[in-house]
Amino acid sequence: MTARYGVIGWPIAHSRSPLIHNYWLEAAGLDGVYEAVAVPPDTDFRAKLEDLRAQGFAGVNVTIPHKEAAFAAVDTHDAAAARLGAVNTICLAEETISGHNTDGRGFIDSLAQVHDTTAKSASGGLAGPALVLGAGGAARAIIGALLGAGVGDIRVTNRTRARAESLVALADTPDRISVFDWAAREDAAQGATLLVNTTSLGMHGAPALEMGLDALAASAIVADIVYVPLETDLLARARAAGFTPVDGLGMLVHQAAHAFDLWFGQRPRFDTILRERLHRDLGEA
Repeated sequence: MTARYGVIGWPIAHSRSPLIHNYWLEAAGLDGVYEAVAVPPDTDFRAKLEDLRAQGFAGVNVTIPHKEAAFAAVDTHDAAAARLGAVNTICLAEETISGHNTDGRGFIDSLAQVHDTTAKSASGGLAGPALVLGAGGAARAIIGALLGAGVGDIRVTNRTRARAESLVALADTPDRISVFDWAAREDAAQGATLLVNTTSLGMHGAPALEMGLDALAASAIVADIVYVPLETDLLARARAAGFTPVDGLGMLVHQAAHAFDLWFGQRPRFDTILRERLHRDLGEA
């Protein structure tokens, strides 16, 4: 029988996850299908998961606005999900519904595609300082991953300072994360080797991110989790200034690859064919 997998969210029609996972299923010769499943915000999430399992679903990804509800609904969590209080990948086994969070690992893998070993610290973790713009779920996942990668100086700024301050609790020691007012974001960038925009600024239809980049370290990586458009104004300016730009497509695909590995025990590749298909689908070919 054909195995069923999917992505849960609201809205969900825009999701590129079916394109990604169905490509991998076909490439691996697996008898499976991956679907987009629209689930309204007020849904009883545990009941929905049990219903999907009864329909033959073996696993689902979870996106906005259900990641926290998914965390509360599953039976077990992996370490990343427990640390973040959010789940983006679920395995629907017969006896147990388990929750995982692959977002942070996906982000780290997207960086690994573009930076070489000289960007690594002696301990093997990513070199800092790192500046994260925003304080939502993506910021939490990325900060958790950066902490796990050994970054000792993480700076956070958000338009609502209180939300940024809540992220300090992610660190084992509070001195690893410092909070800056939004108006001081350029000061917070002083000497940073990594800048990550997790806000909606720069997304299609949203205002551009207004921020100078002169204070960054000369070797800095500038990442934007937005992937519509693939090259935001921030990334275009970073490229022009000689920094290394990283678009949001890498995080999207690599977090999906970790989910695929959880379900099928094999890690798929982000190859040229998949990249070209995504570029065409996003209108960036």
